[in-house]
Amino acid sequence: MPSQGTASAHDTASASAPRLDDSFHVFDTTLRDGAQREGINLTVADKLAIARHLDDFGVGFIEGGWPGANPRDTEFFARAQQEIGFKNAQLVAFGSTRRAGAKAAEDPQVKALLDSGAPVITLVAKSHDRHVELALRTTLDENLEMVRDTVSYLREQGRRVFVDCEHFFDGYKANPEYAKAVVRAASEAGADVVVLCDTNGGMLPAQVQAVVSTVRADTGARLGIHAQDDTGCAVANTLAAVDAGATHVQCTANGYGERVGNANLFPVVAALELKYGKRVLPEGALAEMTRVSHAIAEVVNLTPSTHQPYVGVSAFAHKAGLHASAIKVDPDLYQHIDPELVGNTMRMLVSDMAGRASVELKGKELGIDLGGDRELVGRVVERVKERELQGYTYEAADASFELMLREEAEGRALRYFRVESWRAIVEDRPDGTHANEATVKLWAKGERIVATAEGNGPVNALDRALRVALERIHPQLAKMELVDYKVRILEGKHGTQSTTRVLISTSDGEGEWSTVGVGENVIAASWQALEDAYTYGLLRAGVEPSE
Repeated sequence: MPSQGTASAHDTASASAPRLDDSFHVFDTTLRDGAQREGINLTVADKLAIARHLDDFGVGFIEGGWPGANPRDTEFFARAQQEIGFKNAQLVAFGSTRRAGAKAAEDPQVKALLDSGAPVITLVAKSHDRHVELALRTTLDENLEMVRDTVSYLREQGRRVFVDCEHFFDGYKANPEYAKAVVRAASEAGADVVVLCDTNGGMLPAQVQAVVSTVRADTGARLGIHAQDDTGCAVANTLAAVDAGATHVQCTANGYGERVGNANLFPVVAALELKYGKRVLPEGALAEMTRVSHAIAEVVNLTPSTHQPYVGVSAFAHKAGLHASAIKVDPDLYQHIDPELVGNTMRMLVSDMAGRASVELKGKELGIDLGGDRELVGRVVERVKERELQGYTYEAADASFELMLREEAEGRALRYFRVESWRAIVEDRPDGTHANEATVKLWAKGERIVATAEGNGPVNALDRALRVALERIHPQLAKMELVDYKVRILEGKHGTQSTTRVLISTSDGEGEWSTVGVGENVIAASWQALEDAYTYGLLRAGVEPSE
């Protein structure tokens, strides 16, 4: 059996990329298994972009897909080795063992794996006796020979080989001796790692730990783990396998994968580094984790999960007043790690659950020193609770909260313009089309301004009219644009009498901020949020108030 702590002799530019001690592997399969998630459709350019992010993050292996199975994956391998100078990762090609009754040296799909140029190859093999007989339609002995022949042939060609034992845990439950025989066949033929796959995601941590421990003792093979998340235990199952002696973990970025997904790369790596004390990433890479997670989410065109462990924007967000009081004394009292270790930040959420500590900490976060003024803090707390009773929410509207906080602290509202009136008109035309027009009358720098604009809806028309009115006096507004708009009908009244809440996100190209408005109709609520959005944008731009 080959040494378990050394790489194969094969050496290419990709294989020789600097990496950590080979005794533990972080293996990413976002580009193959992760791409099987419903709603993800990766182009070759997408796969190249994700591969760069993963390499920058410092994973040891990037499984790029199944060359020969489709033109996209074949093109990816050709381009990746030409266009990406891998610094940390080795590129891995995925495929299956040879066909029954054939020879590996003559199998076209085995040849495609070699033609990919990848220095590492992962072979999927059947380890469940029922799958061998019903899916492969061959004998148990022939399946073992398919594993031996394919692994040994690829090793002879200078490739490093990992073997994924598909449905291993179910196979072990049905026929443990045969499942272990597949592991031995792969290891003895030269596979560096034999990966035990919980393909249908049905296992629990204690079960995984027991099976991995037994298989390791009985076979002597170097083992890895590949866990699906169908029971919500993929990360826990992965760490349980590590506890049992697995030294190779297969994960996907943000847990992307078929059905409900795979073991999430980021909590697994964070746990290994911060909880287990294993160095599995290059120095300083862990602090890039939040950025990498969000960057990959952008590439696959999925909104980053706000509540994802470690990297979600809510991962270190505190709302309860009791929490805030403790955090004011020592953040570690309610945080299991320093968020900066994973590139995240602590956030204080201000709501009707807020106490004095929440407001003081939020003020500090926003750069506003409340100076221990208990009366001021008390006024802010009461105002927040009163306004949230009316339907406002400041959890997702930091900009509106900051404007309110500054108003209380300075004793006056922050104004760059004073609105005289506004109106929005929706006109139905005989041909079935609609016209939306808004007029805004306001004062800015002592000048009365009347502006009218059309839009593709009444709120868009108001936004444009406000911009027309102010841009000449405040050209900084030209950089600002509305990037998100959410409407919610609040409980309490029914139908057209319901209270409406609007949240608006605005960007100046360098950052985003959110504002809130509440009114008896969507246009009135939107106007409030727009006013706050432009006011806060001018504050960000360093403009002195004039009204």
